[in-house]
Amino acid sequence: MFPRFPKYWPLAALLLVCASPSALAQRVSAKDKVAADVLVQRMATAEQRYNNALVLAANGDAKGVTESNAALEDMEDVVDACVKQRGCPMSDLLATWKRLLKAEIDTAGEELDEDPGEEALLEADTALAADIPEAARAARLLGDDNRHAFDRMVKFNPAIQAGIRRWLTDMRPQLMDSYENYQVMRHLMWPEFERRGLPEALLFGIMAKESNGRVHAVSRAGAAGPMQFMPATGRRFGLGPDDSGFDSRYDPRSAAMASAAYLNERLRQLNNDMELSLAGYNGGEGRALRVHRQSGGTGFWDASVYGQFPAETRDYVPMVIAAAWIYLHPRQYGVSFPKVDAHPATFKLARPASIYELTICLGNHGNRDGYMRTLRNLNPRYEAESWIPAGTTLNATTRVAGLYARHCSGGARTDLARALVTADVNAAIVSDTRSGNVAVGEVVPLPGDAAFVPAPVPAAKPKARTHRVAKGDTLGRIAQRYGCEVKTLARANGLKAPGYSVRQGQQIRLEGCSR
Repeated sequence: MFPRFPKYWPLAALLLVCASPSALAQRVSAKDKVAADVLVQRMATAEQRYNNALVLAANGDAKGVTESNAALEDMEDVVDACVKQRGCPMSDLLATWKRLLKAEIDTAGEELDEDPGEEALLEADTALAADIPEAARAARLLGDDNRHAFDRMVKFNPAIQAGIRRWLTDMRPQLMDSYENYQVMRHLMWPEFERRGLPEALLFGIMAKESNGRVHAVSRAGAAGPMQFMPATGRRFGLGPDDSGFDSRYDPRSAAMASAAYLNERLRQLNNDMELSLAGYNGGEGRALRVHRQSGGTGFWDASVYGQFPAETRDYVPMVIAAAWIYLHPRQYGVSFPKVDAHPATFKLARPASIYELTICLGNHGNRDGYMRTLRNLNPRYEAESWIPAGTTLNATTRVAGLYARHCSGGARTDLARALVTADVNAAIVSDTRSGNVAVGEVVPLPGDAAFVPAPVPAAKPKARTHRVAKGDTLGRIAQRYGCEVKTLARANGLKAPGYSVRQGQQIRLEGCSR
């Protein structure tokens, strides 16, 4: 049972602030300002208390409802006091109310067949302030994040419609996977696009088409990460191997930041033509700029321009726009995106573990596919099979953190998961050894003794350990897997800093490795 937001806020308070805007312009003494600041801090504390209560409720803790009700009572007291306090910024308190109303609708959405979307939020605004049109209008303005700006940046045509058809038929599973993966990483990626003035739908569309939201995705051509940067392009925007060997193309925040910077660069070059900018993202910035200049600024859909891009790019552009369009208008197409526990949280490992082990012991409560993708996307530095030391803090969601505390810090399920991930297939093979005497080596006499003993067999020279580079491998990943130092491996294999680049199929000598 989740806590529920009260149906009506103290409407008299909202009416006063909306009907008397001149009150905010009155002179405020230093004493009044201090008192008003105290109320603002009380509201912030109550808001945090309410959010913590939602987490408790989501994890099945009965305290969640009690705590949420107490937090809401605190907020009501603050609003009442704010009405009486000269200089109290009621608009700030209204913004807090707005955030909590949105959180309540998100929570309630778990019980609906469809995502309520913007319409439900605006209906809630209207129901809450039906008798105060000014308050409803203010709430709507606070909620207007210009989320449909993308609609005005592209052309909706039959090519986009064909892309929507594909996403909603045989590619629907990839669309849903993309949405779930994106929601978990949204707090890392979306702010980077927002800071650079780019619409969120564009971020989702590119990520869905490029990687389905899998941060470790690698293409045949060598593009990597959730936004699929090639090594050279990535280096231009600060992506690539760091001192530990980790390739930051796999980091969601860094990849989003670089992607937004790259797109803005394309938009500046191409007269803000979104379709051509996407064509440059996929088909090469040089080609896009050359075509743009030769055509005199004609758009992507003109036959003289469209025909100069490869088939892959002609498919890429409408598919990105189609995914973005569905993201903005799900109800129009009968799409109900899954409810995702996306509240960020962390947990500290009580004992060494791998992501494989954690995936098993966490189970799949609330998620059909379990939490391996969530852990990998939020902790891209760790390979799934690598052992992570005790005391390491991992990024997760509130649900994953709660499941870890319940099942994975010790106990029967933890032991079972450890047994499964360490199981060795070779241990299942039974050797049927025949009994009897077997002579080993040559028999030579010892001086002064009639007895004979077998001559020692020379020890076989240990074979040098190697690793064949697989698709997506980096030197840092190989070092992490086998317990080596990156610089030691680089020196043993003649690889030069800072890239330490390896190629698929290359044999790497595993010198100085502990595993």
